[in-house]
Amino acid sequence: MSERLVIARLDSEQRDFWPRLEALVAWESSVDEAVEHAVREIIAEVRRHGDEAVLEYTNRFDGRCAEQFAELLVPRAQLSAAYRSLHAPQRQALEQAAARIRRYHERQLESSWHSIEADGTLLGQQVTALDRVGLYVPGGKAAYPSSVLMNAIPARVAGVPELLMVVPAPGGIVSDLVLAAAHLVEVDQVITIGGAQAIAALAYGTASVARVDKIVGPGNAYVAAAKRRVFGKVGIDMLAGPSEIMVVCDGKTPAEWIAMDLFAQAEHDERARALLLSPDGDFLDRVYAAMVRYLPTLERSATIAAALAAHGALVRVRDLGEAIEIVNFVAPEHLELSVDDPRALADQVRHAGAIFLGRYTAEVVGDYCAGPNHVLPTSGTARFSSPLGVADFQKHSSLIGCSETSAGQLGAVAGILARAEGLTAHARAAELRLPPAEASRGAAKR
Repeated sequence: MSERLVIARLDSEQRDFWPRLEALVAWESSVDEAVEHAVREIIAEVRRHGDEAVLEYTNRFDGRCAEQFAELLVPRAQLSAAYRSLHAPQRQALEQAAARIRRYHERQLESSWHSIEADGTLLGQQVTALDRVGLYVPGGKAAYPSSVLMNAIPARVAGVPELLMVVPAPGGIVSDLVLAAAHLVEVDQVITIGGAQAIAALAYGTASVARVDKIVGPGNAYVAAAKRRVFGKVGIDMLAGPSEIMVVCDGKTPAEWIAMDLFAQAEHDERARALLLSPDGDFLDRVYAAMVRYLPTLERSATIAAALAAHGALVRVRDLGEAIEIVNFVAPEHLELSVDDPRALADQVRHAGAIFLGRYTAEVVGDYCAGPNHVLPTSGTARFSSPLGVADFQKHSSLIGCSETSAGQLGAVAGILARAEGLTAHARAAELRLPPAEASRGAAKR
């Protein structure tokens, strides 16, 4: 049975336009109480019982029958075998995507630096990689080798020496594509566990799972709740909301292209957001007609229809300038600028996770192989955050080194400010390093 396509039609000149728009793109980040309670319990059990608890939850939730934790570990030989088993086109596509992602992220790499000032003070920044990172790769409903590449490659470029990957394997089955991707990026250990128990194991460590410094990668509501709860013990990448796309089109792009771009995001899940903004009302009609034609041909038509009915819209705007005003209000995860001069329009965009320029740039190439990371801020967080990148796997330590001369100059300034704050020990720690003559003058003033 084909799905009926229902999608909101908005007009920026309607009096209730802004409230309706805000309702469409809103995402309530609060966690369901039942989910929160379950996650608290799971984390507590993993902290108390380690491998035993992880094994029990994995058997229960993933339909496994493992008797020992070792059965959840994927041997390196299995990773290489999965890679060799791929059909040539799949293997080549994986390799090409990995190479492009690596080249892009290598341009983000920061180096340590320092300089010596005139008074002899050394100032600088030391950049070091995290020691160990945990990669969460979703499993079950679909295989996501792209998530392996997007999360592991910037970590490797940053210089992270050890990568642990967890991936749920319902019924003991995990995609060969996912395992092949893990082989390609040289993941050190793959463990077939998922959910809150996997997050807890990575955050606190068990006998078989080394504790990591940071956890990255998307997951379901239980994974998101667990990441929120362990944050502070470990770092996390972000708390991701539903996938989003906003397309700005002048009406000159084939309607079929735009219809499929909207579908591509809507097929993720029923919470996905997909909006098209155009000053051309006739074009919006043509896009809707194309959507009606194409929807029955897609495997995930029910998911697409549900997402568009709840969080989709075809929006008529006065002009492209107003479209950009709406873009900056929504701060979308993905933004397509399907117009004649996308670079000029992009200069006006202040808030977006990734910007796709021009009619020939489908958002989906960013999901897989263009090069930039597909782990992007969602739910309006592009107003203050950025895509996952090399910097997420590096730390910065400030370098400060005083010469005998600068110790006197800086120590005098620090002493004055410390005493003004009432912190005598601070002041004396600085003043003890002053040259004898300056220390005497400072003592006399006090």
